[in-house]
Amino acid sequence: MKADTLKRLFRLIQDAEHPGLRSLAQSIVEDEKKVGHTKLAKQLETILAKTPPQPKSGGASRSLSSFPLSKKQQNFTSLLPPEVLRHHMVLPDHVEARFQRVEKEYAARDRLARHGLNYRKRILLYGPPGCGKSLGAERLARNTGLPLMKVRFDAVMSSFFGETASNLRSVFDAVRTVPTLLFLDECDFVARSRTVTNDVGEMPRVVNTLLILLEEYQAPGLLLAATNLDSALDPALFRRFDEVLEVPPPGPEEIRKLLLMSLSTIEIERDIDWTDLVGRLEGASAARVVKTAQDAAKSAILSDRLPVREQDLIQAIEDLGAAR
Repeated sequence: MKADTLKRLFRLIQDAEHPGLRSLAQSIVEDEKKVGHTKLAKQLETILAKTPPQPKSGGASRSLSSFPLSKKQQNFTSLLPPEVLRHHMVLPDHVEARFQRVEKEYAARDRLARHGLNYRKRILLYGPPGCGKSLGAERLARNTGLPLMKVRFDAVMSSFFGETASNLRSVFDAVRTVPTLLFLDECDFVARSRTVTNDVGEMPRVVNTLLILLEEYQAPGLLLAATNLDSALDPALFRRFDEVLEVPPPGPEEIRKLLLMSLSTIEIERDIDWTDLVGRLEGASAARVVKTAQDAAKSAILSDRLPVREQDLIQAIEDLGAAR
């Protein structure tokens, strides 16, 4: 790996202040010393020794401190500021355009309001596991500058069964005046069709409460719900959203881009047959494609034989059971 690339990598590690990353960085320093690169090793050690910058006060941090969450609410919600969120996604062009439309409308919300128009503020994402729904929520929060409040309905139901409706109301109340992206993760735990016969009596009341809360939602941020299902959801739920987006599994072009993006910081062989690799990963989720690339890179690093070879990627595919 080139010296300039190593230095940039070390600055990112130093800023992140992650114990695992710093341990890896220190092992790289030792490797550079062993091969006689003493000057570079000293420069890298200097970068690691610097005190990481403190997060700036204000902005998102002030917003996070504005939430008067009770201890009970904290058990099934988590708050994340925009600066820690992931935002790189690889999507088909038509899906990417719809994500961008949500972001552009939020950015232009005041201008739209002057003409009597509302921005898209209630979004539903659906698709199979691992396709990028949670990443989509983080991306929208990051690109709009909103802190993300994540609500896990499985935790709400399992921990506070019998109080779900009141808990939902309290969460919506918490974001009533503070600009936030309220993320209802795995909302199919609550939003199942009211016609499902094997649910207990409380569920229809919970669904009705959720429908009312969605209908009345006028907070100054965004509301985003995500589900793996669409057929089992109450049809009335879909009508409460301004945008219903399917996040599909990656196609051949998206798989190739995901592999290249995931390996962009590491040396790889030049003659890799990407067409063959993409074919082997056809039908895999975005999360599995990324893990394939990461596992191949780790295998090459731990074996001290960079660059990453095509065989490393093939082996990672087979290990994950993604081969056809």
